[in-house]
Formats: sequence, C-alpha cells, structure tokens
Amino acid sequence: METFQSLLAKKLSDGLAAAGLPDAGELTPATDARFGDYQTNAALVLGKQRGENSRDVAKKIVEHLGVDDLCEPPAIAGPGFINFTLRPGVVAEKTASLLANERLGIAKTESPRRIVIDFGSPNVAKPMHVGHIRSTVLGDALARIAKFLGHDVIRDNHIGDWGTQFGMVIYGWKNLLDQSALQQNPLAEIVRIYKETNALAISDAQVRESCRQELVKLQAGDKENIDIWNECVAFSMQDFEHVYELLDIHYDIQCGESFYNDRLPGVVERLLKSGIAEISEGAVVVFFRDIPELADKPCIIRKRDGGFNYATTDVATVDYRLDHLKADSVWYVVGAPQILHFKQIFEIAGRQWGYKADLRHITFGSILGEDRKLMKTRSGENVPLRELLEEACRRARKIIEEKNPDLSEAEKIDVAQKIGIGAVKYADLSQYRMTDYVFSWEKMLSLQGNTAPYLQNAYVRIRSIFRKAGESAPKIDELTLGSSAEITLAKRLCQFAEIVPQVLNDFRLNILANYLFEVANSFHAFYEACPVLKSEEPARSSRLALCDLTGRVLHRGLDLLGIKVPEKM
Repeated sequence: METFQSLLAKKLSDGLAAAGLPDAGELTPATDARFGDYQTNAALVLGKQRGENSRDVAKKIVEHLGVDDLCEPPAIAGPGFINFTLRPGVVAEKTASLLANERLGIAKTESPRRIVIDFGSPNVAKPMHVGHIRSTVLGDALARIAKFLGHDVIRDNHIGDWGTQFGMVIYGWKNLLDQSALQQNPLAEIVRIYKETNALAISDAQVRESCRQELVKLQAGDKENIDIWNECVAFSMQDFEHVYELLDIHYDIQCGESFYNDRLPGVVERLLKSGIAEISEGAVVVFFRDIPELADKPCIIRKRDGGFNYATTDVATVDYRLDHLKADSVWYVVGAPQILHFKQIFEIAGRQWGYKADLRHITFGSILGEDRKLMKTRSGENVPLRELLEEACRRARKIIEEKNPDLSEAEKIDVAQKIGIGAVKYADLSQYRMTDYVFSWEKMLSLQGNTAPYLQNAYVRIRSIFRKAGESAPKIDELTLGSSAEITLAKRLCQFAEIVPQVLNDFRLNILANYLFEVANSFHAFYEACPVLKSEEPARSSRLALCDLTGRVLHRGLDLLGIKVPEKM
C-alpha cells in the first residue's frame, strides 16, 4: 500500500522531468500544518544550482505537477517552498482502506537482510545497572521494528563472561565466601567478595599475585576454577533473566566472550598470514597508516605475553557473525565511549572480509540523575537495574490505587507493571539516542505530556468507548470526515506507514515515539470536539471506526517500542 508521501514524491519526480529539471531536494511532511501537509525544497536546491530565482523555479515546477487527484492546488511559500494540502475526500478514502489492513499500511521491505543486533551485553559477576537501560531498550526496539519490516533478525546478548575480574572473583570465592549469603542473594555475595579481594590486592602484592595465578589456571582449563566460573555465570544469568522478564526482552543467542576463546589463536594467525596484522615489539598489532584519524592509534590483537584482549574477541565475534550466522548487517548498540574501538574493529573486519557486510555502531548518550551527573546511588554506586524497575512498578501501583482502586489485585499488578516498565522505556526512547537525559520519576510517570502513561491512557480511553458502546468496531467501507479534528486525526493515522520505516534510517526511535505522542494529542482534540456515541449515523460509525484505528496505531506503535498497553488504568 503506497503512502501519501511516496505517491507525492513520484508525482514530484514526474513534474520535474516534465519541466526539464533534474530530481532534486526532498518531499517531507510539512513543519507547520497551517501551510499544508507536505512540502518540498526542490525549487530552492535547483535555484541555487542553476543561479536562478527559486520562486521562479517553483512556479515552473508547479505548472508541470499533476497532483489534482490528491491535493488542492500547490502553494508556493517563502523563498520557494512548494506546499501540498491533501483533499479531505482522498484522506477519508485512504483512512478507510487502513481499517481492514492488518499492518496499518506498512509494507514489508523489498530487500530483506539478515541483521545481527548486539545489545544489552552485561558483565557476569555484577548486577545489571541503570547504565544498561539504553543499550537494552534501544536494541530491543530496533529488533522489533526491523523484524516487523521483514528483516531476518538475530538478537545477540554478547555477555562479558571472561576477563581479568575472574581472577579476583575466584580468589574471593576460595578465601572469603559466605555460603549462607550466597544462598540468600548470590550476586550480592559475588560482588562483595570481588570488592573485598580488589581492596586487598591494592595493598597486598601476594594477594595480587594469587589472583593472577587463579586467572591463569582458569584460562588453562583448571577444573576447580572452571566449576567456580560456571557457578558465577549461572547465578548472573538467573539475575539477568529476571530483569529481561520484567522488560519483556528476549534473545535468540547469548554468546558470551568465553564462546570465542577457542577461535582467538586462529583469528590472529589469519590476520598475520594475510598481512593485515604484523608483529611489533613482541605484540601482534594492526596499524592503520592510511587512515588519518587512526594513523596514530594501532590496535593490539595479541599482547607481548601471548594474551588476548577485547579487540581479539571482537574480531572473532565479527568473524562468527559473518561466516557462521551469515549476517548481511551487524548493529552494535553500544555507548559512545567505544567509538574508537569499533572504528578499529570495523576496519580490520573490512580488510579481512572486503567490506561486504554493513557494520554499524549505534551510539547513545548517558542517563543523568537530578543533579545532571551520571545517575548513582547515594553511596556513589551504580543504581541496580532490577531495583529501579521494581521501584517503577511500585510507583505505578501507587498511582493506580489512587486513580482506580476498584481494579482487582491481579489487574493492579498487571497494570502497574505495564505502566511502570513502559514509563522507564519511553523516557529513554522518546529522546534522541545521542542526548543525555535526566531520569525523573515525576516526569516519566505523569499522565500529562510526552510520556508512556499519557499514550497508554489515550488507548485506555478508546477501549472504554467500546465498553460503553457494548460493541466492537463497525465494519464500514467509507468514512465521513466532517470536522477539522477528524481530518487532522485521519491524516496523522495515515502517516504511520511513513514514520516506521524512517526509524531505521538513522536508528532514531524518538521519531516513532514523538509521532505516537502527536497521534494521542490529535485523538484527544478529536474526542473533545466530536461526540462519538451520541452522534447520529453515519458520523457515529465513522467516528467509532476512527477511534478503533487510533487504538490500533497506538497499540502497534507502542509494541514496536517494546511497551505494552493495559485495557484499564
């Protein structure tokens, strides 16, 4: 099903050709609804290129545009913008066609790809903390949208389950472990012994050496140390799974760093053999002498002592994803501090694989506390994610108790979880991903403004209309759009199929979030201006159908963001 934007873009291209002009500029939704629904800057671009007055170019374009079947006569504004206003009858017809369309007008991609999305990636032997929200929530939403658009998506949780910290954990396990504490709260006890060992190692060289020996034994496959490591991993995974259950997030594979251990020597040998890597001062290094920004930043892939590092593992991981998983694209949803690291890894992979795969580092900003500094507990620790999510549900439960105390206990638990978790996710997804944002309970749980509860409440209001009516959405072939509020809402709903595919252009989930906020605003304006159940036919059925379509768009849009909607609030 073609969107208004794609139809107008084709007509604009035809008009430019008929006017003897090349394709130029772009056709976008209008920034101000007072001037129309869509606009193009083609005349401004061509005027500048050709040294002509852009308004004169705009007039020439308009003379050759064949858009009468869709729009009112196009208007020229300012220095040469061409504005298009859709005809109400065309909007009504298009909106009616969406009523029976399960995908709400969104076509599947004609060029599906196999995409591995690397997101979340917590470290074993540590609880997930607030800093994991962004990668986890962004990655999940991108996976949902890519899959809905027809791509073959593999969600990979690249867990940090190998590394130097395990020398300290194993030393602490053997010398400091409290078994009863381990039974009560395994992860807390593992964190405690790690911290105590770390403190001891700073002041005691003998402890430091013992930790190093424990790590060497682990890496050499010592059975006792492997068994301890396996227990730590299992306890951590239990804690992670509880968080993922709360967030309604799943993974297709969870290949931690340890999964690639056996592959590391072969990776280094291949890079040496192909000439991509070379030996420098006893280490195996990849230099980027021909890339100015990396020329003085070589990448070590095997240390002088023969040890491997994150870079070695990440090259092996790309290798596995391209060779074994047959990925066309790999998206790494990882924070901005890793930009240099991934530039190096992608360059190495490109040299090895001939740049056949699309490797993307999807960066994001930080979550700040009310003091606008990185969010921490009062003692300066990272805020545990599990506790934060449970707190979100508690706060949502309190709001529900005040607003709707008649809900059953089961309903209160269900609704509180949908509102609380949804609020945390939406607070993140409604921001441009590179923006740092302040974490505010009051703001994110508000029923007013650009929040998940506001959007969920719009959906709940729609469901209550149908409960009062005692009927489901009417099956109709035509819509009667008499008022400006109806037309505005219908136009918004038709844009859903334009917005969703755009999200993946620059991985901007806030585009979808802010669109849904506009839909909710348009619905509330419609609801205030247009009686639904008390109106006469055919307006009553038409408005009920418009309510149902709005509910479906909100439900689908929020689901693509990983946010559930309750039937009552």
